[in-house]
Amino acid sequence: MFQNRSSPVIVRWLLPATAGVAAWVLGQWIPLASPLLMGLVLGVIVVNSPAGRLRIFAGHQAVTKTMLRLGVVLLGLRLSLTDILALGPGVLAVIAVTVAVTFVATSLIGDRMGLDRGLVTMIAVGFSICGAAAIAAVEGGIKRKNEDVAVAIAMVTLFGTAMIVLLPLASRLLGLPSTQLGVWAGASIHEVAQVVAAATTAGAAAVAIAMTVKLGRVSLLAAAYVAARRRDGGQPVDGVKPPVIPWFVVGFMTTAALATLRILPEPVVHVADFSTTILLASAMFGLGLGMHIRSLFPVPLRVLGLSAASTAIAASVSLALTVALF
Repeated sequence: MFQNRSSPVIVRWLLPATAGVAAWVLGQWIPLASPLLMGLVLGVIVVNSPAGRLRIFAGHQAVTKTMLRLGVVLLGLRLSLTDILALGPGVLAVIAVTVAVTFVATSLIGDRMGLDRGLVTMIAVGFSICGAAAIAAVEGGIKRKNEDVAVAIAMVTLFGTAMIVLLPLASRLLGLPSTQLGVWAGASIHEVAQVVAAATTAGAAAVAIAMTVKLGRVSLLAAAYVAARRRDGGQPVDGVKPPVIPWFVVGFMTTAALATLRILPEPVVHVADFSTTILLASAMFGLGLGMHIRSLFPVPLRVLGLSAASTAIAASVSLALTVALF
């Protein structure tokens, strides 16, 4: 007989972790689909099947939120501010201006369209910073509907995947050298895996540049969280007022500083990198458990329009700046 009571504490940790590992494995088989997306999909499949009513799948929200925050903390170890600063002032300007313009313009357009403010904020953050990871990082600090989290991540996946094809094609038509393609891809495409896929068409050098530029955008995650909270008016979420800068954002900045100083042994960094992926994928599985298909579809045309506009803004602003400054 199906049960709805919460599962035991150990299961509330082990089950999402197992799902996170499964999502990572699936991500190896489907390179363009990140483990974070796979984690979300697994959660959605479970909760929309009869198995979703079992006791084992109940009561994971608090644990997966903790996993998410720990994953964000470890995400900072992927950053080296020295490498990012080495890109030079021109590329740094491309990163900063593209992120700022994309976030602000997406927010203004979405608000004028009359879309839910929380959904607009998540799309603005996801498209300007680092896709699903950014959405997951800010969703707990703003008022939003559970189903809007999945919609925002779906839009990041859909339009980021389209950019894998469109950006290299546009680059060839414009006659851009590989270095400019790398900067453009890193500054405009939403997910890390999508950035790599697009830049690979121009060779290893373009991939290296694209990844560094992309990590430059990720380094602005703390600023994006603060901006998202300001858009939300600093209001309480679920009856609790989140701090202006939560502990996991402070942790993210601290680990980024450690990565910059390069004081951690390389094996520790590799383990932390893998753990980051598992924690974030596990957290996405937990988010997926709160998503019911009937509340997700059909996706409103206004949401598709906003996502298309945000993608176009990120692509056009970063291209213009790349050609002008780099």
